[in-house]
Amino acid sequence: MQSLFIDTSDDLKQLCERLQDSPFLAVDTEFVRERTYYPRLALIQIGNEEVAACIDPLAIDDLTPIRQLFQNPAITKVFHAASQDMEIFLFLFNELPTPSFDTQIAAAVLGIGEQIGYANLVKEVLNVDLDKSQTRTDWLQRPLAAKQIRYAEDDVRYLTQMYPLIIKQLEQLDRLHWLDEDFNTLTDARRYRPDPDKIWRKVKGVNRLKGVQLAILQAVARWREELAMKLDRPRRRVIGDELLLDMARLKPNNLNALSKLRGISPSIVERHGETLLALITAAQQRPRDQWPALPSFVRLSAAQDAQVDALNAIVKLCASRYNINATNLVSRKELEKLVVGERDLPVLQGWRKHHGGEHLLAFLEGKSSLQVVDKALNLSPL
Repeated sequence: MQSLFIDTSDDLKQLCERLQDSPFLAVDTEFVRERTYYPRLALIQIGNEEVAACIDPLAIDDLTPIRQLFQNPAITKVFHAASQDMEIFLFLFNELPTPSFDTQIAAAVLGIGEQIGYANLVKEVLNVDLDKSQTRTDWLQRPLAAKQIRYAEDDVRYLTQMYPLIIKQLEQLDRLHWLDEDFNTLTDARRYRPDPDKIWRKVKGVNRLKGVQLAILQAVARWREELAMKLDRPRRRVIGDELLLDMARLKPNNLNALSKLRGISPSIVERHGETLLALITAAQQRPRDQWPALPSFVRLSAAQDAQVDALNAIVKLCASRYNINATNLVSRKELEKLVVGERDLPVLQGWRKHHGGEHLLAFLEGKSSLQVVDKALNLSPL
């Protein structure tokens, strides 16, 4: 396999012309986001069975040839654990590579592992031990050393070797179609766009608040998120989580009270104090039925706990039928949520729904029963 480092527009154009007839392309990225809100793209790795290329987006202004490859419907774009790469390309091109395939998702369908890492999958499928020495590299620094480029190339070099083998296994098991819904979701842009209205749920310590405090937190967390996006700074470098919690808990109603909050900087008070006070006041005036709420914690009754045990038995039956790990289908915590009525769960989405979740729902709805037939446990329709 030929190795290429692409850092000019002409070389990029020639590479993409060379790749345009490929049935599939392995794709990966290297990025840094410790000091910014949006990831700083540092390298794009792309390859087929003949070439592995590292493309330097810091040296090339126009990445249109890559964008055109990504939108070619005849080329499957192959990733491993694609979510962060998808976020980067959505930000870069305002559209996602399609169609796409994720070997991490496929590995779960094959029973290899749930959210298996790339190095472990390479070891499992190809029996190759990857070099891990460059894991902490600052990919924004230039020039890149030869060992760094080799490390980055490996992310597509072995992906191109694994993909045909994984496809073959999926076809032999008649499971390739299982992944259709998951891969449609993978290329749904809504999954990757930030939602300032919901970001309050990710504030560390949110479980310590209740009632109108959550309405205040939602308001100030939304403001912080939008400011972080505008400034392109990590949200916690704009204002820390603990300070947001204090605003929600203590409800300051003037600049003096705001300035006394632990950890708040004078510059925040000076530049944004009035805005924050207005948000806090408005949140307190919202009707109670508009306050956000945390998921309620329900302690299972003995009867509900027994239902979870029964569902767990069904999960094991389904996993055994398809020779996959039961944990790849659903966790016990998900089963508990299912019993208390939650339905927005992974086990009721994609391939898990059709090969596990539907059986669990049928049992909960009284449409099937567990029986012992010929000394074996069976799930029978009613």
